Amino acid sequence: MGVGYMIIKVLLTVIFLAVMIGVGLYTRKQASSVDGFVLGGRAVGPWLTAFAFGTSYFSAVVFVGYAGQFGWKYGLSSAWIGIGNAIIGSLLAWIILGKRTKLMTQHIESRTMPDFFGTRFADQGLRVAASIIAFVFLIPYTAGVYSGISRLFEMGFNIPYEYCVVIMSILTAVYVILGGYKATAMNDFIQGIIMLFGIVAVIAAVLYNNGGLTTAVEKLAAIPADGATEPGSGMFATWFGPDPWGLLGVIILTSLGTMGLPQMVGKFYSITDESAIKRGTVISTVFAFIVAGGCYFLGGFGRLYDPVINPVTGKIAFDSIVPAMLVTLPDILIALVVLLVLSASMSTLASLVLTSSSTMTLDLIYRDKKSLPGEVEDGAIDDIIAEKIERRKVVVMRVLIMFFIAISLLIALNPPTFIAQLMGISWGALAGAFLAPFMLGLYWRGVTTASVWACFIWGVGLTVINMLAGNPINPINCGAIAMVGGFPIVWIVSLLSKKMDSTVVTKIFECYK
Repeated sequence: MGVGYMIIKVLLTVIFLAVMIGVGLYTRKQASSVDGFVLGGRAVGPWLTAFAFGTSYFSAVVFVGYAGQFGWKYGLSSAWIGIGNAIIGSLLAWIILGKRTKLMTQHIESRTMPDFFGTRFADQGLRVAASIIAFVFLIPYTAGVYSGISRLFEMGFNIPYEYCVVIMSILTAVYVILGGYKATAMNDFIQGIIMLFGIVAVIAAVLYNNGGLTTAVEKLAAIPADGATEPGSGMFATWFGPDPWGLLGVIILTSLGTMGLPQMVGKFYSITDESAIKRGTVISTVFAFIVAGGCYFLGGFGRLYDPVINPVTGKIAFDSIVPAMLVTLPDILIALVVLLVLSASMSTLASLVLTSSSTMTLDLIYRDKKSLPGEVEDGAIDDIIAEKIERRKVVVMRVLIMFFIAISLLIALNPPTFIAQLMGISWGALAGAFLAPFMLGLYWRGVTTASVWACFIWGVGLTVINMLAGNPINPINCGAIAMVGGFPIVWIVSLLSKKMDSTVVTKIFECYK
């Protein structure tokens, strides 16, 4: 019977991967230009965009790393993280950023977040700095995603971790290189549907194995809090858990952070129009409630299972908590779980490698001007040259995708820390540097170039110093501090520093009239 189920698991996985590659082949013609490869021609509908946003948001980092670690630490109250992700990270992100990002980036012909900073604040140095920050700090996040999916594969198929990581990287590279953003968005939609069905089925199975919801909650309430001697404190089954302030830090990092991450904000660049943004807002929020809320709710029952102890450190291996819960499920459900996490992870990986390669190509290697009117009189020659340059850019992006995947693969093969800490470092630096100047730059004409530089230094500096000092501040809390602290820094420095040319700013904000 075990052999039969293994055949089913392998067959489902092979079909899934074949569909992903097939989509890449189907969309390859639309990926011949830079706009087609990076933005899908700025004509991606609400369903594809909403699912692309959600699947890029939630990966194995959430399902395996965060759900396991924070479910163990906070119990059922960790479900607030999923609720925060849905309300702040999805609903508010679409409401606050969606329309304005679409209009302004199209108006100033921006294709990437670093390009936005360089044009919006009239400083190409910002464009270069932002592209370097994005490239460097997207790598640990990518490594964390690899690590998470590979642990699930190891559990479901008994395949060594190293083989899983290599296979994942190759398959992701193939369909992104073939079809660019359109292939990524279409695959995200398919992967998102699998995630929705998968998380509901897994929660139902775990609760059933523990005697139903009421019995499972009662078992959880009987477990003493860490350091307590008396059983039945019930802290892991309460509304706010044993550490409400620590929980708040996680909610801020994982929810607010999406508004400052280039791979997330880029989804608003490509959506078709304003009506699509309204529909996408609803779809994305519902998706986040089910997937994120479900993941953290599931992780909250982690203490009902025996923890896996790391033989080297003697501490609980947080990344093994969710796999330990799932290994008790029937084989057919394990196959669904593997597909669920594979879906979540491949979509996130695709978004990360596409963002990093496009940023390096367009903002470091080919930093061309927005327009060169009247420089070439012969329009036909100009068109031919422009087409050649466009094709060359796409080739460079495809090469850089392989380079980026190779670097993150090396980190994943020698993971330095827990998945959650990898993500904390990545999100803290990126959103700490980008969130405040990007959001305020869409709304406030008074943001100055100097304030953006100050926020870049703040976000990256705080994260790196904390990391080099041995993380005296938990990377999760450090990331939350970096994000929130960016807003007063941009505001204060903008009030004290030289203002931008009012004519330039007026032209930029004409897009909202």
